[in-house]
Amino acid sequence: MRILFVGMVNAIHAVRWTALIADQGWEIYFFPVERARLHPSFQKTTIFNPNIFPRRYPSGNEVRLLPWVSPLFLLEAKLPKILKRPAPTFSASALARIIQIYKPDLIHSLEMQHAGYLTLKAKERLGGNFPTWAMTIWGSDIYLFGRLQEHKAKIRSVLEACDYFGSESERDIHLARELGLKGKVLPVLPATGAFNLDACQKFKRPGLISERRAIFLKGYQHFAGRALVGLRALAMCADLLQGYQVDILGANPDVALAAKLFSQDTGIPVNIVSDNARDVSDDDVFSAFGRARIAIGLSISDGLPRAFLEAIIMGAFPIQSNTACADEWIVNGETGFIVPPEDPDIIADAIRQALLNDDLVDRAAEINALTARERLDEVKIKAQVVNMYQEIFAEQEK
Repeated sequence: MRILFVGMVNAIHAVRWTALIADQGWEIYFFPVERARLHPSFQKTTIFNPNIFPRRYPSGNEVRLLPWVSPLFLLEAKLPKILKRPAPTFSASALARIIQIYKPDLIHSLEMQHAGYLTLKAKERLGGNFPTWAMTIWGSDIYLFGRLQEHKAKIRSVLEACDYFGSESERDIHLARELGLKGKVLPVLPATGAFNLDACQKFKRPGLISERRAIFLKGYQHFAGRALVGLRALAMCADLLQGYQVDILGANPDVALAAKLFSQDTGIPVNIVSDNARDVSDDDVFSAFGRARIAIGLSISDGLPRAFLEAIIMGAFPIQSNTACADEWIVNGETGFIVPPEDPDIIADAIRQALLNDDLVDRAAEINALTARERLDEVKIKAQVVNMYQEIFAEQEK
Protein backbone atom coordinates (compact mmCIF):
# COMPACT_ATOMS: atom_id res chain seq x y z
CA MET A 1 0.00 0.00 0.00
CA ARG A 2 1.13 3.54 -0.75
CA ILE A 3 0.32 6.43 1.61
CA LEU A 4 1.00 10.06 0.77
CA PHE A 5 1.08 12.32 3.81
CA VAL A 6 0.59 16.06 3.37
CA GLY A 7 1.93 18.15 6.21
CA MET A 8 4.77 19.98 7.93
CA VAL A 9 8.20 18.35 7.64
CA ASN A 10 9.49 20.14 10.75
CA ALA A 11 6.65 19.00 13.04
CA ILE A 12 7.34 16.38 15.70
CA HIS A 13 3.66 15.36 15.50
CA ALA A 14 4.20 14.29 11.88
CA VAL A 15 7.40 12.45 12.76
CA ARG A 16 5.85 10.50 15.62
CA TRP A 17 2.69 9.65 13.70
CA THR A 18 4.45 8.30 10.60
CA ALA A 19 6.89 6.36 12.82
CA LEU A 20 3.98 4.27 14.05
CA ILE A 21 3.64 2.63 10.63
CA ALA A 22 7.26 2.78 9.44
CA ASP A 23 7.76 -0.98 9.84
CA GLN A 24 4.61 -2.16 8.05
CA GLY A 25 6.16 -2.53 4.61
CA TRP A 26 3.95 0.20 3.16
CA GLU A 27 5.36 2.89 0.87
CA ILE A 28 5.32 6.14 2.81
CA TYR A 29 5.63 9.48 1.02
CA PHE A 30 5.49 12.98 2.49
CA PHE A 31 4.56 16.18 0.64
CA PRO A 32 5.68 19.32 2.55
CA VAL A 33 3.21 22.18 2.75
CA GLU A 34 5.90 24.82 3.30
CA ARG A 35 9.61 25.40 3.05
CA ALA A 36 11.04 24.34 6.40
CA ARG A 37 13.92 22.45 7.93
CA LEU A 38 13.38 18.71 7.73
CA HIS A 39 12.94 17.18 11.17
CA PRO A 40 15.85 14.76 11.67
CA SER A 41 13.77 11.99 13.26
CA PHE A 42 11.73 10.88 10.24
CA GLN A 43 11.90 7.13 9.52
CA LYS A 44 11.53 5.15 6.28
CA THR A 45 9.90 8.04 4.44
CA THR A 46 10.31 9.51 0.97
CA ILE A 47 10.02 13.27 1.24
CA PHE A 48 9.46 15.37 -1.86
CA ASN A 49 11.91 18.23 -2.25
CA PRO A 50 11.38 21.24 -4.52
CA ASN A 51 15.09 21.71 -5.26
CA ILE A 52 16.77 20.06 -8.22
CA PHE A 53 19.89 19.52 -6.13
CA PRO A 54 19.06 19.43 -2.41
CA ARG A 55 21.86 20.86 -0.30
CA ARG A 56 21.78 18.07 2.22
CA TYR A 57 20.31 14.58 2.29
CA PRO A 58 19.28 13.06 5.60
CA SER A 59 21.40 10.20 6.86
CA GLY A 60 20.13 7.01 8.46
CA ASN A 61 16.56 5.96 9.23
CA GLU A 62 16.06 5.05 5.54
CA VAL A 63 14.81 8.54 4.67
CA ARG A 64 15.33 9.88 1.17
CA LEU A 65 14.64 13.25 -0.38
CA LEU A 66 13.15 12.97 -3.82
CA PRO A 67 13.84 16.09 -5.90
CA TRP A 68 11.14 17.02 -8.35
CA VAL A 69 10.61 19.93 -10.70
CA SER A 70 7.75 21.03 -12.89
CA PRO A 71 7.73 24.00 -15.26
CA LEU A 72 4.86 25.49 -13.26
CA PHE A 73 6.77 25.20 -10.00
CA LEU A 74 9.88 26.78 -11.53
CA LEU A 75 7.75 29.65 -12.78
CA GLU A 76 6.19 30.08 -9.35
CA ALA A 77 9.62 30.02 -7.72
CA LYS A 78 11.40 32.43 -10.11
CA LEU A 79 8.78 35.08 -10.75
CA PRO A 80 8.58 36.31 -7.13
CA LYS A 81 12.34 36.98 -7.18
CA ILE A 82 12.01 38.96 -10.40
CA LEU A 83 9.00 40.86 -9.09
CA LYS A 84 10.51 41.13 -5.58
CA ARG A 85 7.59 39.37 -3.95
CA PRO A 86 7.59 36.60 -1.33
CA ALA A 87 8.01 33.11 -2.72
CA PRO A 88 4.87 30.96 -2.58
CA THR A 89 4.44 27.89 -0.46
CA PHE A 90 4.17 24.58 -2.29
CA SER A 91 1.32 24.69 -4.74
CA ALA A 92 -1.77 22.62 -5.22
CA SER A 93 -0.73 22.02 -8.81
CA ALA A 94 2.50 20.43 -7.61
CA LEU A 95 0.62 18.19 -5.18
CA ALA A 96 -1.85 17.24 -7.88
CA ARG A 97 1.01 16.29 -10.20
CA ILE A 98 2.63 14.15 -7.50
CA ILE A 99 -0.69 12.37 -7.01
CA GLN A 100 -1.00 11.70 -10.74
CA ILE A 101 2.54 10.30 -10.95
CA TYR A 102 2.69 8.18 -7.80
CA LYS A 103 -0.99 7.19 -7.52
CA PRO A 104 -1.20 6.76 -3.73
CA ASP A 105 -3.85 4.47 -2.28
CA LEU A 106 -4.48 6.98 0.49
CA ILE A 107 -3.78 10.66 1.04
CA HIS A 108 -3.59 11.63 4.70
CA SER A 109 -3.52 15.34 5.53
CA LEU A 110 -2.00 16.10 8.93
CA GLU A 111 -3.40 19.48 10.11
CA MET A 112 -6.13 21.61 8.56
CA GLN A 113 -5.09 25.19 7.76
CA HIS A 114 -2.06 24.27 5.67
CA ALA A 115 -2.32 20.60 4.71
CA GLY A 116 -6.11 20.33 4.56
CA TYR A 117 -6.67 23.46 2.49
CA LEU A 118 -3.87 22.52 0.08
CA THR A 119 -5.19 18.99 -0.36
CA LEU A 120 -8.66 20.33 -1.10
CA LYS A 121 -7.26 22.54 -3.86
CA ALA A 122 -5.45 19.56 -5.35
CA LYS A 123 -8.66 17.53 -5.26
CA GLU A 124 -10.55 20.33 -7.01
CA ARG A 125 -7.90 20.32 -9.75
CA LEU A 126 -8.10 16.55 -10.26
CA GLY A 127 -11.85 16.29 -10.00
CA GLY A 128 -13.24 12.79 -9.58
CA ASN A 129 -9.88 11.14 -10.20
CA PHE A 130 -8.71 11.53 -6.59
CA PRO A 131 -7.55 8.90 -4.08
CA THR A 132 -9.22 8.17 -0.77
CA TRP A 133 -8.59 11.15 1.53
CA ALA A 134 -8.18 11.10 5.31
CA MET A 135 -8.08 14.41 7.19
CA THR A 136 -6.66 14.58 10.73
CA ILE A 137 -6.88 17.86 12.61
CA TRP A 138 -4.41 19.20 15.16
CA GLY A 139 -4.78 21.62 18.05
CA SER A 140 -7.02 24.59 17.28
CA ASP A 141 -7.80 23.62 13.67
CA ILE A 142 -11.55 23.61 14.26
CA TYR A 143 -12.10 24.84 17.83
CA LEU A 144 -10.57 28.25 17.11
CA PHE A 145 -10.45 28.63 13.34
CA GLY A 146 -13.96 27.26 12.92
CA ARG A 147 -15.22 30.40 14.66
CA LEU A 148 -13.43 32.76 12.26
CA GLN A 149 -15.48 33.84 9.28
CA GLU A 150 -12.55 33.76 6.84
CA HIS A 151 -11.85 30.11 7.73
CA LYS A 152 -15.29 28.65 8.35
CA ALA A 153 -16.20 28.19 4.67
CA LYS A 154 -12.82 26.58 3.90
CA ILE A 155 -13.12 24.20 6.85
CA ARG A 156 -16.63 23.26 5.80
CA SER A 157 -15.43 22.50 2.27
CA VAL A 158 -12.66 20.23 3.56
CA LEU A 159 -15.01 18.40 5.92
CA GLU A 160 -17.52 17.85 3.14
CA ALA A 161 -14.84 16.55 0.75
CA CYS A 162 -12.72 14.20 2.88
CA ASP A 163 -13.55 10.50 3.16
CA TYR A 164 -12.22 10.00 6.70
CA PHE A 165 -11.83 12.35 9.63
CA GLY A 166 -9.46 11.99 12.57
CA SER A 167 -9.37 14.00 15.78
CA GLU A 168 -7.80 14.07 19.24
CA SER A 169 -11.12 14.59 21.00
CA GLU A 170 -14.83 13.94 21.03
CA ARG A 171 -15.25 17.70 21.27
CA ASP A 172 -13.81 18.27 17.82
CA ILE A 173 -15.77 15.42 16.28
CA HIS A 174 -18.96 17.12 17.44
CA LEU A 175 -17.77 20.46 16.05
CA ALA A 176 -16.79 18.86 12.74
CA ARG A 177 -20.25 17.36 12.32
CA GLU A 178 -21.80 20.75 13.00
CA LEU A 179 -19.56 22.19 10.27
CA GLY A 180 -20.64 19.66 7.66
CA LEU A 181 -18.50 16.54 8.10
CA LYS A 182 -19.73 13.77 5.81
CA GLY A 183 -16.94 11.22 5.96
CA LYS A 184 -16.32 8.37 8.35
CA VAL A 185 -14.93 9.23 11.80
CA LEU A 186 -11.66 7.54 12.72
CA PRO A 187 -10.77 6.46 16.29
CA VAL A 188 -9.90 9.31 18.67
CA LEU A 189 -6.11 9.23 19.05
CA PRO A 190 -3.44 11.73 20.15
CA ALA A 191 -2.03 13.55 17.12
CA THR A 192 1.35 13.44 18.80
CA GLY A 193 1.54 9.67 18.38
CA ALA A 194 2.56 7.59 21.38
CA PHE A 195 5.12 7.28 24.17
CA ASN A 196 7.54 4.62 25.39
CA LEU A 197 6.26 4.82 28.95
CA ASP A 198 8.90 2.51 30.40
CA ALA A 199 11.71 4.59 28.92
CA CYS A 200 10.17 7.74 30.38
CA GLN A 201 10.44 6.43 33.92
CA LYS A 202 14.18 7.07 34.15
CA PHE A 203 13.47 10.82 34.08
CA LYS A 204 11.20 10.73 37.14
CA ARG A 205 12.56 12.15 40.38
CA PRO A 206 12.51 9.39 43.03
CA GLY A 207 9.95 9.69 45.80
CA LEU A 208 6.45 11.07 46.10
CA ILE A 209 5.16 13.78 43.80
CA SER A 210 4.41 15.91 46.86
CA GLU A 211 8.14 15.93 47.67
CA ARG A 212 9.03 17.63 44.38
CA ARG A 213 9.99 21.29 44.51
CA ALA A 214 9.57 22.49 40.95
CA ILE A 215 6.70 24.03 38.98
CA PHE A 216 6.47 23.59 35.21
CA LEU A 217 4.97 26.36 33.09
CA LYS A 218 4.38 26.08 29.36
CA GLY A 219 5.92 29.30 28.07
CA TYR A 220 3.84 30.07 24.99
CA GLN A 221 2.59 33.66 24.75
CA HIS A 222 1.09 34.22 21.31
CA PHE A 223 -2.26 34.15 19.53
CA ALA A 224 -3.39 31.37 21.86
CA GLY A 225 -0.79 30.85 24.62
CA ARG A 226 -1.20 32.69 27.92
CA ALA A 227 2.04 32.04 29.82
CA LEU A 228 2.06 35.60 31.22
CA VAL A 229 -1.22 34.88 33.00
CA GLY A 230 0.42 31.82 34.50
CA LEU A 231 3.34 33.90 35.76
CA ARG A 232 0.92 36.38 37.30
CA ALA A 233 -0.88 33.55 39.12
CA LEU A 234 2.43 32.15 40.37
CA ALA A 235 3.39 35.59 41.71
CA MET A 236 0.14 35.58 43.69
CA CYS A 237 1.29 32.33 45.31
CA ALA A 238 4.82 33.49 46.08
CA ASP A 239 4.35 32.99 49.82
CA LEU A 240 3.96 29.24 49.22
CA LEU A 241 6.68 28.91 46.59
CA GLN A 242 9.75 29.58 48.69
CA GLY A 243 12.08 26.64 48.14
CA TYR A 244 10.58 25.93 44.71
CA GLN A 245 11.95 26.50 41.21
CA VAL A 246 9.86 27.43 38.16
CA ASP A 247 10.81 25.72 34.88
CA ILE A 248 9.53 27.39 31.70
CA LEU A 249 9.53 25.64 28.32
CA GLY A 250 9.28 27.57 25.06
CA ALA A 251 9.59 31.04 26.59
CA ASN A 252 9.55 33.80 23.98
CA PRO A 253 11.32 37.12 24.76
CA ASP A 254 8.26 38.65 26.46
CA VAL A 255 7.86 35.64 28.74
CA ALA A 256 11.59 35.44 29.47
CA LEU A 257 11.60 39.12 30.49
CA ALA A 258 8.52 38.72 32.67
CA ALA A 259 10.07 35.61 34.25
CA LYS A 260 13.23 37.54 35.11
CA LEU A 261 11.18 40.25 36.81
CA PHE A 262 9.10 37.59 38.59
CA SER A 263 12.26 36.01 39.96
CA GLN A 264 13.70 39.36 41.09
CA ASP A 265 10.47 40.38 42.80
CA THR A 266 9.76 37.07 44.54
CA GLY A 267 13.18 35.52 45.05
CA ILE A 268 11.95 32.34 43.35
CA PRO A 269 14.50 30.97 40.85
CA VAL A 270 13.36 30.54 37.25
CA ASN A 271 14.92 28.11 34.78
CA ILE A 272 14.20 28.71 31.09
CA VAL A 273 14.33 25.13 29.79
CA SER A 274 14.25 26.49 26.25
CA ASP A 275 13.20 29.62 24.40
CA ASN A 276 12.03 27.39 21.54
CA ALA A 277 10.20 24.18 22.39
CA ARG A 278 11.06 22.71 18.98
CA ASP A 279 14.78 22.86 19.67
CA VAL A 280 14.79 21.25 23.11
CA SER A 281 15.49 17.53 23.46
CA ASP A 282 12.90 15.05 24.69
CA ASP A 283 15.25 14.16 27.53
CA ASP A 284 15.26 17.74 28.80
CA VAL A 285 11.48 18.00 28.52
CA PHE A 286 10.82 14.76 30.39
CA SER A 287 13.40 15.70 33.01
CA ALA A 288 11.56 18.98 33.62
CA PHE A 289 8.22 17.20 34.00
CA GLY A 290 9.86 14.48 36.07
CA ARG A 291 10.88 16.96 38.78
CA ALA A 292 7.65 19.03 38.68
CA ARG A 293 4.98 18.88 41.37
CA ILE A 294 2.63 20.96 39.19
CA ALA A 295 2.47 21.49 35.41
CA ILE A 296 0.60 24.56 34.14
CA GLY A 297 -0.59 24.94 30.55
CA LEU A 298 -2.73 27.92 29.54
CA SER A 299 -4.12 28.95 26.16
CA ILE A 300 -7.33 30.39 24.77
CA SER A 301 -7.54 27.47 22.35
CA ASP A 302 -5.94 24.05 21.99
CA GLY A 303 -6.59 20.46 21.11
CA LEU A 304 -4.84 17.85 23.22
CA PRO A 305 -1.59 19.54 24.34
CA ARG A 306 1.50 17.35 24.22
CA ALA A 307 2.75 19.07 27.38
CA PHE A 308 -0.42 18.00 29.20
CA LEU A 309 0.16 14.39 28.19
CA GLU A 310 3.81 14.55 29.23
CA ALA A 311 2.73 15.96 32.58
CA ILE A 312 0.41 13.08 33.43
CA ILE A 313 2.97 10.54 32.23
CA MET A 314 5.61 12.00 34.54
CA GLY A 315 3.31 12.43 37.54
CA ALA A 316 3.12 16.24 37.57
CA PHE A 317 -0.26 17.53 38.75
CA PRO A 318 -1.86 19.20 35.68
CA ILE A 319 -3.46 22.64 35.78
CA GLN A 320 -4.81 23.02 32.27
CA SER A 321 -6.98 25.65 30.60
CA ASN A 322 -10.58 24.73 29.87
CA THR A 323 -10.09 25.44 26.18
CA ALA A 324 -8.17 22.20 25.63
CA CYS A 325 -9.60 18.69 25.85
CA ALA A 326 -8.26 17.89 29.31
CA ASP A 327 -11.76 17.15 30.55
CA GLU A 328 -11.67 13.96 28.44
CA TRP A 329 -8.58 12.81 30.39
CA ILE A 330 -8.80 14.08 33.96
CA VAL A 331 -11.47 14.76 36.58
CA ASN A 332 -11.48 18.39 37.62
CA GLY A 333 -10.54 18.72 41.27
CA GLU A 334 -9.38 15.12 41.57
CA THR A 335 -6.72 14.32 38.99
CA GLY A 336 -6.01 17.89 37.94
CA PHE A 337 -7.58 21.31 37.70
CA ILE A 338 -9.30 22.75 34.63
CA VAL A 339 -9.20 26.54 34.70
CA PRO A 340 -10.09 29.57 32.56
CA PRO A 341 -6.94 30.65 30.72
CA GLU A 342 -7.16 34.37 31.45
CA ASP A 343 -8.22 34.48 35.11
CA PRO A 344 -5.12 34.61 37.33
CA ASP A 345 -7.21 34.54 40.52
CA ILE A 346 -8.79 31.17 39.73
CA ILE A 347 -5.48 29.80 38.48
CA ALA A 348 -3.73 31.00 41.63
CA ASP A 349 -6.36 29.29 43.76
CA ALA A 350 -5.75 26.02 41.87
CA ILE A 351 -1.99 26.38 42.37
CA ARG A 352 -2.48 26.96 46.10
CA GLN A 353 -4.62 23.86 46.48
CA ALA A 354 -2.05 21.77 44.62
CA LEU A 355 0.76 23.17 46.81
CA LEU A 356 -1.04 22.65 50.11
CA ASN A 357 -2.67 19.25 49.52
CA ASP A 358 -0.04 16.51 49.33
CA ASP A 359 -2.61 13.72 49.21
CA LEU A 360 -4.31 15.36 46.21
CA VAL A 361 -1.20 15.43 44.04
CA ASP A 362 0.05 12.01 45.11
CA ARG A 363 -3.29 10.32 44.46
CA ALA A 364 -3.74 12.14 41.14
CA ALA A 365 -0.35 10.89 39.97
CA GLU A 366 -1.37 7.28 40.64
CA ILE A 367 -4.64 7.61 38.71
CA ASN A 368 -3.08 9.57 35.83
CA ALA A 369 -0.35 6.94 35.49
CA LEU A 370 -3.04 4.32 34.90
CA THR A 371 -4.70 6.58 32.32
CA ALA A 372 -1.39 7.05 30.53
CA ARG A 373 -0.72 3.31 30.53
CA GLU A 374 -4.13 2.65 29.01
CA ARG A 375 -4.28 5.48 26.46
CA LEU A 376 -0.72 6.55 25.59
CA ASP A 377 1.44 3.43 25.55
CA GLU A 378 3.18 3.13 22.19
CA VAL A 379 2.43 -0.57 21.81
CA LYS A 380 -1.31 0.01 22.18
CA ILE A 381 -1.40 3.18 20.09
CA LYS A 382 0.65 1.58 17.33
CA ALA A 383 -1.74 -1.38 17.14
CA GLN A 384 -4.72 0.98 16.90
CA VAL A 385 -3.12 3.08 14.16
CA VAL A 386 -2.04 0.09 12.08
CA ASN A 387 -5.50 -1.43 12.43
CA MET A 388 -7.06 1.89 11.40
CA TYR A 389 -5.12 1.96 8.13
CA GLN A 390 -5.78 -1.72 7.46
CA GLU A 391 -9.51 -1.11 7.81
CA ILE A 392 -9.32 1.82 5.39
CA PHE A 393 -7.48 -0.32 2.85
CA ALA A 394 -9.98 -3.16 3.33
CA GLU A 395 -12.89 -0.82 2.71
CA GLN A 396 -11.25 0.37 -0.51
CA GLU A 397 -11.22 -3.21 -1.81
CA LYS A 398 -14.93 -3.74 -1.27
